[in-house]
Amino acid sequence: MNLIVVGCGRVGAELAFRLFKGGHHVTVVDSNRESFNRLHPDFRGRTLEGEGLAENVLDRAGIKEADGLAAVTNSDTLNAVVAHTARTYYHVPVVVARNYDPNLRSVIESFGLQTVSSTFWGAQRVEELLINPSQRVVFSAGNGEVEVYEISIPETWNGRTLGELMAPLKLCHAVALTRAGRSALPAPETVLQTGDMLNISSTYDGISEFTALLAGKVEA
Repeated sequence: MNLIVVGCGRVGAELAFRLFKGGHHVTVVDSNRESFNRLHPDFRGRTLEGEGLAENVLDRAGIKEADGLAAVTNSDTLNAVVAHTARTYYHVPVVVARNYDPNLRSVIESFGLQTVSSTFWGAQRVEELLINPSQRVVFSAGNGEVEVYEISIPETWNGRTLGELMAPLKLCHAVALTRAGRSALPAPETVLQTGDMLNISSTYDGISEFTALLAGKVEA
């Protein structure tokens, strides 16, 4: 794939190298030539000094043939405008904008852009690890609004059904159950066993309610 990364800060440099290692053709754009020093020594993609909003810079970066563009500068406003331009004017198929300030997240999302909010997501993950270290996140969608957790079934729920466990919960959905190394789609009548690994798709509030129920802090 032909990919463009606008912004060569720490996030942009790491992203560009990861994409390059994945076998993609990567062009990195930044207005400060010294920013390219952050790139890994083994990076062999293109670097282009210039403003990410300048039409001639985007043309030289190959935006008309690009399969995707990531706007990951330290400016939320610049990211939003570059990403919006790439999608609406150049019709780049996949466009992603980085959000740094959570207060401006809604502004970027108002453009209908795919947004990654590193600050919001990072704070939520740290909170989860501090408050509920037993909850292992195996997949995170969007900016962490919905995640898939892997939960071990305790002795207190041995012999009871999945339907009993899930019935009181409105913000959780069971997506898989693994027993003795084999995974299957669970049904309400599935009888739980101690040590079963249950994957739950849930919001943050939902998983808090789920773990409280699992621990017997609330009644099923």
